[in-house]
Amino acid sequence: MDFRFSDRLKRLPPYLFVEIDKAKRKAISEGRDIIDLGIGDPDEASPKEVIEELCRALQDSKNHHYPLDQGIPDLRIRIAKWYKDRFGVTLNPDKEILVLIGSKEGIAHLPLAFVNPGDVSLVPDPCYPPYKGGTILSGGIVHAMPLLEENNFLPDLNKIKKDALKKARLLYINYPNNPTAAVCEKGFFEDVALFAKRHNIIIAHDAAYSEIAYDGYKPESFLKAAGAKEAGVEFHSLSKTCNMTGWRVGFVCGNEKIVSGIAKAKSNIDSGVFNALQVAGIKALDIADAHTQKMNNIYQERRDALVDGLNSIGWAVPKPKATFYVWTRIPKGCKSSIEFAGAVLKKADMVITPGIGLGESGEGYIRMALTVSKERMQEAVERLRCGVI
Repeated sequence: MDFRFSDRLKRLPPYLFVEIDKAKRKAISEGRDIIDLGIGDPDEASPKEVIEELCRALQDSKNHHYPLDQGIPDLRIRIAKWYKDRFGVTLNPDKEILVLIGSKEGIAHLPLAFVNPGDVSLVPDPCYPPYKGGTILSGGIVHAMPLLEENNFLPDLNKIKKDALKKARLLYINYPNNPTAAVCEKGFFEDVALFAKRHNIIIAHDAAYSEIAYDGYKPESFLKAAGAKEAGVEFHSLSKTCNMTGWRVGFVCGNEKIVSGIAKAKSNIDSGVFNALQVAGIKALDIADAHTQKMNNIYQERRDALVDGLNSIGWAVPKPKATFYVWTRIPKGCKSSIEFAGAVLKKADMVITPGIGLGESGEGYIRMALTVSKERMQEAVERLRCGVI
């Protein structure tokens, strides 16, 4: 029988991290000792207190039924308190907060609620792939906004083509940024909110890395900017904040109508987050400050080991202020980021992410995740010191 993929599915590029995982598994099956700096999946365990809370919640049969689509009230109330304490932003738990099966699915479902076929999503390039994937699956058109080093990896809103702007319904931003590790100041968020109001565009801010920061830097919330709540929403996740990537607990906050649109799309696709996980999510937010401080100390040690080590062998790598990624140019003499990543895997038994896989403007760069121990970081540097090119 001839089973044909839909045109929308055909338009999707291969998911980069699936391809990276295939290459890694093949190398491991050959008995090679692989240092994986590719996918950003925290290597430390989820907090003990959260695991214990989940075990308690599992024993309560009330948590075994279909969850409420919006998320249990106690978790939404706790999210609102966390936002107030962390950012000084006031949220209505009943109207401005929606619990997600990880922020990824909410980010991808947003276009289904607001983007019609032929509409445009303004997407940073390079970027987290679901910004593009969600747009394509909704029938929308992706318009790339290059993130260039000379502009501190911020999109230049004034350079968006007028034809794209006329059709634009949605604009994604992400700071601290994946993959570039760039940060922004409050003034940028205010400019974005004003831009959205002027052009009647929804802003979707992916703040998954807001709690991973170094050297005293404290990322802000988009929702704190003047006019932001009228213009958009912000996505958060417990994945990076509390080492809970596999748990799939996230949330979106902000404009009531946008939140309700995502909720309507989701209610026709999934049944929400398992209640016991939501109860554990409350505990995660209770301990988030102490946990992230501990993890940031670990990541900062790893960052310094990697960056100082690379610079000692002739690279020129800046130290990121936030995220657990290092984004840097490939060495001179390399033709492409894919070629370099392939050489690193073949000759140094290391997995890194080629920048081109995250967008055309990522060509010439690579991303390395700080998700292995400091000792393995030091070993990675030594493998590169021996010569890959």
